[in-house]
Amino acid sequence: MDVNIQVAKGSIHSIIGPNGAGKTTLFNLLTGFLKPSAGRIYFKEKDITNYEPHRISKMGISRSFQITSIFPELSVLENVRIAVQSRTHISYHFLTSLKKFKNLDNEAIKILEIVNLADKIELPAKYLSHGERKVLDIAIGMAIKPDILLLDEPMAGLVGDEITHIKNLIKDIVKIFTVVLVEHNIDVVLSISDTITVLYYGTVVAEGSPQEIQNNKKVQEIYLGDYRC
Repeated sequence: MDVNIQVAKGSIHSIIGPNGAGKTTLFNLLTGFLKPSAGRIYFKEKDITNYEPHRISKMGISRSFQITSIFPELSVLENVRIAVQSRTHISYHFLTSLKKFKNLDNEAIKILEIVNLADKIELPAKYLSHGERKVLDIAIGMAIKPDILLLDEPMAGLVGDEITHIKNLIKDIVKIFTVVLVEHNIDVVLSISDTITVLYYGTVVAEGSPQEIQNNKKVQEIYLGDYRC
């Protein structure tokens, strides 16, 4: 890949491009699941190029996945509580009763209230709808209290009200976290993004505001076609 981008704090920065452009590969590089063969990755002016995923997470970069990474047999609350717990020294005390740490539950419940899943806290995650699992995956990412939240195709497989709910949720959480979004739903991308970067075969071919991207002839040629809002 040959990518050089900067993400502004407090913004929604979307990464778009055709299949095979390198969008998910970029996320894997940013979160330590892949190591670059060249170039450097900086976060808060610190070189994190060779950091492992858990270390990058603790620094403040969180991520959701195309395929949700929830624990299906655990309750909705337990899924988020594990993420909350991972930020604390409690995560290393495996024999300690969690009854002593109600603050973890309380914090998890607050997050579930934000994403409108508080009425399902006791439900095993495997019984959630596909859209609700996507929301839970985002909640797990939020629970780490990141500075930047990477969302990998959160609209994939969703329809109608589910898309609207996720879109509105992203608009709300950017008030708390910087959001980097990979998404194929171009209507959503153009309606909520502050900046859009277009990838094509691992390189940046355009970057700018939604209007600039929509009017870019190169982007129209390789991705948008005759699309119009």
